[in-house]
Amino acid sequence: MSEQFCDVGRGITLCYETFGEPSNPAALLVMGLGTQMVGWHEEFCGALAARGLYVVRFDNRDIGRSTHVQGRPPTPAQLLLRSRRAAHYTLGDMAADAVGLMRALELTPAHVIGASMGGMIAQTIAARYPQLVRSLVSIMSTTGSMRSGQPALRVYPVLLGKAPREREAFIAHMERVFARIGSAELPRDPQDMRTIAGVSYDRDHDPAGPGRQLAAIIAAGNRTGEVRTIKAPTLVIHGTADPLVAPSGGRATARAIQGAKLLEIKGMGHDLPRAAWPQLIDAIATHTANVDDEADRGAGVNGHFDTDVSDLDAAPVPAGPSPVAGR
Repeated sequence: MSEQFCDVGRGITLCYETFGEPSNPAALLVMGLGTQMVGWHEEFCGALAARGLYVVRFDNRDIGRSTHVQGRPPTPAQLLLRSRRAAHYTLGDMAADAVGLMRALELTPAHVIGASMGGMIAQTIAARYPQLVRSLVSIMSTTGSMRSGQPALRVYPVLLGKAPREREAFIAHMERVFARIGSAELPRDPQDMRTIAGVSYDRDHDPAGPGRQLAAIIAAGNRTGEVRTIKAPTLVIHGTADPLVAPSGGRATARAIQGAKLLEIKGMGHDLPRAAWPQLIDAIATHTANVDDEADRGAGVNGHFDTDVSDLDAAPVPAGPSPVAGR
């Protein structure tokens, strides 16, 4: 389906696309920092739809064709000092945007699937709007604790660098970024990255938007306490070679959520390479189908399931307080 727009309230309009049959259980895909909804590849979305999901991808505020908020992005000094004063909005506001879309499109309760910052937004939705969430999938994300999920030192120059304004230079910049943070241990198609970067540039190239999103992440601080309140059946997925959000971030997320299952994909970095699609799609589809089967048997939603993805090497994480200290 072609791009559509939805007024979700509070002055925010979101651009979105759908895949599959509206009568199927809904899966809301939430993308990460500075990445448009096209980061969820059309073929990836189509594969999930083929497994019986009604897939909705969308641009978060400040990226793509959704509303861009006015205001200066944080300075490099503010980023290094993790200043919360630079934020023009919060992860909670971004979660409320997504919830507005879910309600407007009558998707609830939905499977909420987030990657990176999108995982943080998805966690916030599951914690604050439990009745709207059928299940949670948190991919290459973390809890916000300074004790886990921190970037490798070698990626800081990439994080602090500005994207060029000219199209070809922008595409080359994105190639360098994902060469640094992506799945170096898995086969990758360079043309995939170039295509997504080119489409992203043509849709929007506001250089200030990602900085404002990053400020919202920093302002959220350590969210471990809130993450511990999540009751939705949860699958946590993380690459073993992620240099941007270290694998400890995924483990901390899984520890914090009672009953969560953890799937670590060998060699995957901070991207969604085609080589990892079979594992990713099968894990997500199995998790959501198990939850839906329980719902069909009358067990309800929001934590009353025993989701089994053991055939995908997803390890259950013992319940109990996370050993991660607060910020």
